[in-house]
Amino acid sequence: MSPVFPMLTVLTMFYYICLRRRARTAARGEMMNSHRTIESNSRTSPLNAEVVQYAKEVVDFSSHYGSENSMSYTMWNLAGVPNVFPSSGDFTQTAVFRTYGTWWDQCPSASLPFKRTPPNFQSQDYVELTFEQQVYPTAVHVLETYHPGAVIRILACSANPYSPIPPAEVRWEILWSETPTKVNASQARQFKPCIKQINFPTNLIRLEVNSSLLDYYTELDAVVLHGTKDKPVLSLQTSLIDMNDLEDDDYEEKDGCGMDSLSQKFSSTALREGPNNGYFDKLPYELIQLILNHLTLPDLCRLAQTCKLLNQHCCDPLQYIHLNLQPYWAKLNDTSLEFLQARCTLVQWLNLSWTGNRGFISVAGFSRFLKVCGSELVRLELSCSHFLNETCLEIISEMCPNLQDLNLSSCDKLPPQAFNHIAKLCGLKRLVLYRTKVEQTALLSILNFCSELQHLSLGSCVMIEDYDVIASMIGAKCKKLRTLDLWRCKNITENGIAELASGCPLLEELDLGWCPTLQSSTGCFAKLARQLPNLQKLFLTANRSVCDTDIEELACNCTRLRQLDILGTRMVSPASLRKLLESCKDLSLLDVSFCSQIDNRAVLELNVSFPKVFIKKSFTQ
Repeated sequence: MSPVFPMLTVLTMFYYICLRRRARTAARGEMMNSHRTIESNSRTSPLNAEVVQYAKEVVDFSSHYGSENSMSYTMWNLAGVPNVFPSSGDFTQTAVFRTYGTWWDQCPSASLPFKRTPPNFQSQDYVELTFEQQVYPTAVHVLETYHPGAVIRILACSANPYSPIPPAEVRWEILWSETPTKVNASQARQFKPCIKQINFPTNLIRLEVNSSLLDYYTELDAVVLHGTKDKPVLSLQTSLIDMNDLEDDDYEEKDGCGMDSLSQKFSSTALREGPNNGYFDKLPYELIQLILNHLTLPDLCRLAQTCKLLNQHCCDPLQYIHLNLQPYWAKLNDTSLEFLQARCTLVQWLNLSWTGNRGFISVAGFSRFLKVCGSELVRLELSCSHFLNETCLEIISEMCPNLQDLNLSSCDKLPPQAFNHIAKLCGLKRLVLYRTKVEQTALLSILNFCSELQHLSLGSCVMIEDYDVIASMIGAKCKKLRTLDLWRCKNITENGIAELASGCPLLEELDLGWCPTLQSSTGCFAKLARQLPNLQKLFLTANRSVCDTDIEELACNCTRLRQLDILGTRMVSPASLRKLLESCKDLSLLDVSFCSQIDNRAVLELNVSFPKVFIKKSFTQ
């Protein structure tokens, strides 16, 4: 070969490299110019001015400290302009959730957690707010006035609650999320998380909270939504991705492995073919099942696509004995339930809390699922499941003969007559009816037939006419009762308490918070202490008549007491509290907020003497 040809080849390669370098430089310059253009265009122009609006209405929430027929401490205080901010402290004009810290998880009434809950789902409560105008969000500000730090997720919905035409599709998008973090200061702040852009306008915002790290109740005053009427230029012209946005939820959506594509995952026929399955087919079947027990549901979906052996394991009904679908509330629908159906024939614990709202789950879809999967159910969580109606409760009563635990907390859309069907579930041991419209007749029927009840929650049930009659029936029929929540029952008297205490000697937890008709002068609290020696938690919140005699009776008779709330009493002295703390060695929580005789100095002295007890003393600036 002539020496000319190698030289030509080298020159050709050099020329090609130069052209490539020039092309790359030009492309980089175009990208930089394009990026500068995007940045300049993303600045709001007068034609696309930013809209700033406070919440118009609170449309849904999971719990609140307040009453259903009042505005004090209720979620409805989040609507409109601030009532308190920038002041700090405990104010009745704010929105307050029902719990804080880990105290409720340490009570006798606490339920065991579900397995397979993904680690990135830590929400405990939520509130949904609507705004007047649909906008593309640029910022969401939360005005927190007391013990901030509970908000961990902010979401936006594509549906317009004020549109007369139901949307063809409803989407929820996470604007911001973070793990629970401890905020040391209890003072007011304006929380301004950096949110991501979405490609649809919204006027429905959802806040999700986790209060487990808080020292006391968090209080929210208002929510401000900033946004533009037109889609920002940035979201139209760039596909730049912030790596911080690639969280688990987004990963599931991009891979098509979320709850909305279960049909593809579990009915997939295009499984990998191969000569063997590595070493997995050498392992005992039970060992593989044990390993897979540690996977979340979306991970099971992904693993089911890898090979036939693992598909068989992932579809085994034994993997679905405990099924927690609450973390996937934003995507779970009838199709998801349909394709889970064949794998859930042995399900014993099922959590559908927060799911199915805005048409995601139909009554027919829920009924079909329970007809196949309800026979072995022992525990059913349906908190805030607003798709439920009377037909659903009838199906539960017929298809779930082994049910022992039913949670209908905050199912406030259920009609009163629907609760009559619960009386057919004679094996119930736990029943949560907090914030429901259960009426007295239905509840009396339930108590008459469900004599195995050990845990009963009737907090904020405003349709009950006479709680003395209910307490009498509980005392007569529910001899095994261990925990009872009567939070904010308005008309129970010393007569009902007497029937309750004499008939339920096993009671370990009793919540009589905000029950104004109970008066210490009748001796009702002293009798409680003498007749219920097993009490571990007693809430007498906002009962101003609680006195030293009651505290001394508790000290003498209820030595196992762990939590006591006497917020708001005027007649308890530091001396009686000292006797209580000396006698009740296991006491860990004592709330003396707004107790007029217990000042900060007294609290400090008690803290020094009893350092293991968390003594709560709220304040108003």
